[in-house]
Amino acid sequence: MKTIKFIFGFSLVALLFTSCYTEVIVEDPYVDPYPTASLREVLTGHELWYVDINQTTGNGYIPFLQKAFTISFRNGTLFANNNLVGIGDQGGGFGIDVGFFNTYDTYLDITHDIDGFYSFEVTQLNNNKIELYFPQQNLSYILIGYQRSTFDYNALFYDNIHYFLQEYITWEKIYTSPYGSPNEFDYENFVAFLPGGGDGNFQSSQDPNGTNINTIYWDYTGIYNVDNVPNNRYLKYLTLDYDYLGNEYFELSVTNDNTIELFHEASGTVYRFRGKGYIQYKNKDGKLRLSDAEIAKQMIKISNF
Repeated sequence: MKTIKFIFGFSLVALLFTSCYTEVIVEDPYVDPYPTASLREVLTGHELWYVDINQTTGNGYIPFLQKAFTISFRNGTLFANNNLVGIGDQGGGFGIDVGFFNTYDTYLDITHDIDGFYSFEVTQLNNNKIELYFPQQNLSYILIGYQRSTFDYNALFYDNIHYFLQEYITWEKIYTSPYGSPNEFDYENFVAFLPGGGDGNFQSSQDPNGTNINTIYWDYTGIYNVDNVPNNRYLKYLTLDYDYLGNEYFELSVTNDNTIELFHEASGTVYRFRGKGYIQYKNKDGKLRLSDAEIAKQMIKISNF
């Protein structure tokens, strides 16, 4: 009986001792208990970074960013979607190879194939938005991250369709509907849309179909506008301002990456034009994207032209 009591008492003491034990963890002051992603991991964590021109601030511009709709960081190579022709298909949706990049700490170094070397300070604004700051010009670009599977390439295309028109040297008329009243535009066989001045300048020619695009004589020149159609993203209004000859108004729709259709409202005639001389944007020439505010300013100049 005494032996049993001793064993029970020993067990009770052991139990109380164990229950009072508290584990003490000594943290290493050199180890971050909440590790964050590296800059390279942030950049490669999104397949596409949309360049939001409307949020750009500072002096001047950086050519390769001002051209790009999206950029991508893949295995040290920089890709860009500079063109709307083929957007979503070119390079598997990434666009074309335009240079290479490297990161260290919060700095991003980009060497563009043509524009050269740029070093940016990078700030992560939230889980899918970053700021690229170029201190030499006090210039900031805001990038918004997406995956290809969720990125709306169609919305990007139709919201920027005035740039699409500039991606061919000229557009050649390939069809005129058998219906519709005769009008002056029946004689126009080539139309070219050029960067500059609001949505830009245009030229038109009555040279015969099949004329070499390098020898076209441009009969007329003026300014064009592309405006939205309420409640229809896939249809646009196109105005061709023929200087002193007045304006021509059309409904503009896109058939495919190299064919557009123009419905001439006044006559009821439908025209189709095919792009000739595709321009792949990579160098310092060609279009530069403008913010909505800048386009609005240019539009005021056009209205006062």
